[in-house]
Amino acid sequence: MTSLRDVGKTISNAVLESVGRAMGRAQEQTPLPVDLLESDEAYLAVFDAPGATSSDMQVRLSGRTVEVRIDRFRDVYEGFEMVLPGRGLSLDGAVTLPEDAAIEPEAATATLHDNGTLRVTVPKGEEEPDVEADEETESETGEETEADEETESETDEE
Repeated sequence: MTSLRDVGKTISNAVLESVGRAMGRAQEQTPLPVDLLESDEAYLAVFDAPGATSSDMQVRLSGRTVEVRIDRFRDVYEGFEMVLPGRGLSLDGAVTLPEDAAIEPEAATATLHDNGTLRVTVPKGEEEPDVEADEETESETGEETEADEETESETDEE
């Protein structure tokens, strides 16, 4: 016959397991926290990557967006059994760099640090020079260009 104590322990374990799984799912649906920093030479995205190893990580630069996916695994501890599986195993995060920033995507690097942070450095590239419209008075064919017509109409209005 099952004692009242055994029933209480079974119910308690079932509740803890359900709560832990819900916490893990919530963590998996929440984006990884990230800071975006800028220096004169590069952008630096710092992601929280707790409990991850470099083999757990996927990092990619898609356009101007740094995307990170972590598929981590739980360690097995001899002599212990899982009571509360509360940590999410699949975690995602992303940050988009400013639209007007010139970057060098092929020179980007990602480094996982012992303190549980992933640092993705994206060097800045050469800014494209502003192209100014030529203000020629006549095209090669001797016809007036649209810029000339606009200039003449502005002069006529004065």
